[in-house]
Amino acid sequence: MDHEHQDRQRDFLQQLRSREAWERFRGLLSRQRLSIVLIVLGVVLLGYVGSEYAAMYSEQQALQEQWQQQQNSSAAGAVTEPVSKHDGLTRVLIPKIDLDVIVVEGTNHKALRLGPGHLKGTPAPGEVGNSVISAHRDTFFRHIYELKDGDDIQVRRDGRTYTFQVTGKKIVMPNDVSVLKKTSDARLTLITCYPIYYVGPAPKRLVVFSKLVGNAKPGPAHAPITPRSRRHS
Repeated sequence: MDHEHQDRQRDFLQQLRSREAWERFRGLLSRQRLSIVLIVLGVVLLGYVGSEYAAMYSEQQALQEQWQQQQNSSAAGAVTEPVSKHDGLTRVLIPKIDLDVIVVEGTNHKALRLGPGHLKGTPAPGEVGNSVISAHRDTFFRHIYELKDGDDIQVRRDGRTYTFQVTGKKIVMPNDVSVLKKTSDARLTLITCYPIYYVGPAPKRLVVFSKLVGNAKPGPAHAPITPRSRRHS
């Protein structure tokens, strides 16, 4: 009888250990599956981000080439009438942050995937009034927070170079439209989301103000530059 009782105890303990081992194995499998899922998600996200940057670079390259062709044509007298402000491309250069980029028209999601966007309804840069350009904080305008009073911003369009000088910065809420107010002189306002390195949708906006201090016709068109914003990272 004692032997039978001991055998039952031994069988029960073996079954218990087997069940515990199986539970541990199942937990290990679950963790492995979770790890695989997370790795796949990471690869998918990296692929998506990479494709977005590739599309942005490709479009900027095409726009830079088109801008250069316009300058060459203008310098050679190949055009018989001035390019209208709606047809000509606008180029923005900010030496302080090593930015050289072509601006697109509009600030919707599609436009901002390709470059900084000129806010419709505001004057073209260099004209009287407050011209507004917006861009994403994780691409073209990542470094505009480094700008300080007195830094230069160059805008090239329609055969002229407009030089703006930074006059200040401000952090505002997204619904603060005071930064868009009209002005009696030529101003340029740059806007991006803030904080710059915030994870997720940024709750505020960084605004950089500047005023026109120079307006000149450039010399012969410069040689093509590698079409990129040199400090995306």
